[in-house]
Amino acid sequence: MATTKLGEKARCFYRNRWLVLVAAMWVQSMAGVGYLFGAISPALKSALGYNQRQVAALAVAKNLGGYVGVVAGTASAALPPWAMMLLGAAQNLLGYGWIWLVVAGKAPPLPLSMMCVLIFVGTNSATYFNTNSLVTCILNFPRSRGPMVGILKGFLGLTSAILTQIYAVMHTTDQAKLVLMVAVGPALVAIAMMFVVRPVNGHKQARPSDKKSFTFIYTICMLLASYLAVVKLAQDFLKLSDNVVNILTVILFVLLISPIAIPITLTITSKVEEVSVEEALLSEPLTREASTSSQEEEAILSEVEDKSKVIDSLPPYERKNMRPHLGDNFTMMQALVKAEFWLIWISFWLGSGSGLTVMDNLGQMSQAVGFKDVHIFVSLTSIWNFLGRVGGGYLSEIIVREHGYPRHIGLAIAQILISAAHFLFAMAWPGTMYISTFLVGLGYGAHWAIVPAAVSELFGVKHFGAMYNFLTLANPAGSLIFSGLITSTLYDYEAEKQAHQHHQVKCEGAVCFFVSSLVMSVLCVVGAGLSLIVVHRTKRVYADLYRPVCT
Repeated sequence: MATTKLGEKARCFYRNRWLVLVAAMWVQSMAGVGYLFGAISPALKSALGYNQRQVAALAVAKNLGGYVGVVAGTASAALPPWAMMLLGAAQNLLGYGWIWLVVAGKAPPLPLSMMCVLIFVGTNSATYFNTNSLVTCILNFPRSRGPMVGILKGFLGLTSAILTQIYAVMHTTDQAKLVLMVAVGPALVAIAMMFVVRPVNGHKQARPSDKKSFTFIYTICMLLASYLAVVKLAQDFLKLSDNVVNILTVILFVLLISPIAIPITLTITSKVEEVSVEEALLSEPLTREASTSSQEEEAILSEVEDKSKVIDSLPPYERKNMRPHLGDNFTMMQALVKAEFWLIWISFWLGSGSGLTVMDNLGQMSQAVGFKDVHIFVSLTSIWNFLGRVGGGYLSEIIVREHGYPRHIGLAIAQILISAAHFLFAMAWPGTMYISTFLVGLGYGAHWAIVPAAVSELFGVKHFGAMYNFLTLANPAGSLIFSGLITSTLYDYEAEKQAHQHHQVKCEGAVCFFVSSLVMSVLCVVGAGLSLIVVHRTKRVYADLYRPVCT
């Protein structure tokens, strides 16, 4: 009897949607290998004798690999979740594993073009992890898309902090080992979690305790961000002993593992095939409200499923002539002819592209205004990026749930923050580097929490994988234009002028990024305006999607 109950508890634990979310968080915390390029590029440069232009070519290939997820998006509609994870793990091992063999001298050097292909393949693995995690958890948490997407996208930014901390524990100067960790770490985590991250009818598991569970995860996120900020600053300014570094790493992993307490607690405190003990102790009105909310969620999802079945049963010529409305399931081609989709894409392109430009040029920007140690700003920006993703999802959920307004109000606010940051970069007043990087990190991170959630609401989840990966193309496209054309051209122009006057190679002073920062500040204001147009065009859709429930 006890064995039977234990088996039922184990099955209940395995089917718990919070276990799926926690597993997806762990996968995401290893999926941001692209953010580690700055750490592994010195190893590539020294081992292969590359110059800066060749390293820049690898960076372009890396950016394309991280954001061109058309194959992953298409595959997500046809392959089971475990296959998506396995494909991502295989690409990660193949791409970065081969790079490690070359850097470690265990394989012959390859031409630059082949190295670009390898780093593209390795980084492209993240698109499989991202797509599978987001699609799965949106299906499991259909009424909490903002917080869930924000949390998942936030953990994506922790990869560099986790792997570099493990590298610090190894107490080695062999940079090839960091490349090996990039090749092996994400693949191992993905393989371990590939049968856990999958849809589990999560919308039917909605509980009044969900709010407490999200609060617990948000608390962990805040602790992680604060802890990482303190640790990075301490490692930059202080000489820490090996034992202290080891202890700091253990604490980091305790924080990362701690969310597993949620599905464990829910499983222990619940009765199989019955309501949880927590629900039984709730007052009657709250239980009735939760029941109504759960019924509403099931009604919404069943209505969408029924509508899809009806459409699928129609003759091909009738299906072709039927046009879905915002809030229905769109195909990729149907979404591409909607003005709202392109308004979202262009505003995303302006906001995230200009934010990524800052991150790509943060070293030169801080050096231009007199800072010698650029690592502090790089580390802090990644932490603010993490907070922006988590906070953007949380605040946008308040906007839609409590006020019934479109989620893009939050995106307009984020773009105003980035615009203000660019203005401060242009002015280069004392201390503005700290404020500017804080604003850019928050605003850029919020984009990655708000846009995927909004697209899944307006265009459905059936083909969300393809749409999400099409949207991510806005990021490298923005970086290519804002960084590769505008910022770099103006920087080289000022550097050349200074070279003639002062016989120096690099550009110094606020003038280096003055014009480009002002241009991007104006473009972000335009992006905010486009986001407000989306708000105006979709307010009725959100009023229907989040209509208050009458009890």
